[in-house]
Amino acid sequence: MQTIGTLLLDQEELRRVFGCYPSGVAALSALVGDQPVGMAVSSFTSVSIDPPLVSACMQANSATWPRLRDSGRLGVSVLAQGQDGICRSLSSKHGDRFAGVDWESSCNGAVFVHGATLWLDCSIYDELPAGDHTIALLEIHGAHASHDHEPLVFHASRFRELAAVDASRPSKET
Repeated sequence: MQTIGTLLLDQEELRRVFGCYPSGVAALSALVGDQPVGMAVSSFTSVSIDPPLVSACMQANSATWPRLRDSGRLGVSVLAQGQDGICRSLSSKHGDRFAGVDWESSCNGAVFVHGATLWLDCSIYDELPAGDHTIALLEIHGAHASHDHEPLVFHASRFRELAAVDASRPSKET
């Protein structure tokens, strides 16, 4: 067995290291006034069953998060395979992020992207500072899942597709 010493990483190398782990992509969206406001996040995961919680991480200097935070309810749309253009639009720094995006809103102001594999109607449960990011814990009030769509996967700085694996095939693990 080989011992690995402490590795000093610069920010660019650390981004490449984090890129080794694939993630789904979610849109956090709400009506602000009568306009949809949203952002894409790739640091999104389930947290708890009781109470029902998920988490999302966003840059602490985000200009969008404060607008969403104050909206009351948030729509979380887990984007589906083929929605990489929507992800890019929701990640843009300029222009109308919802131009060309089909969406709908709930009566409480949560905004959901059509064609997503999962919709969650959420409110903020808690927020935690975490380095250069903010971790938002979101409480789930309602959900709709579409098992007909594969999720959008982000890995090694690009979008990927999931591949089915034959469960009867022997494992290559050693």
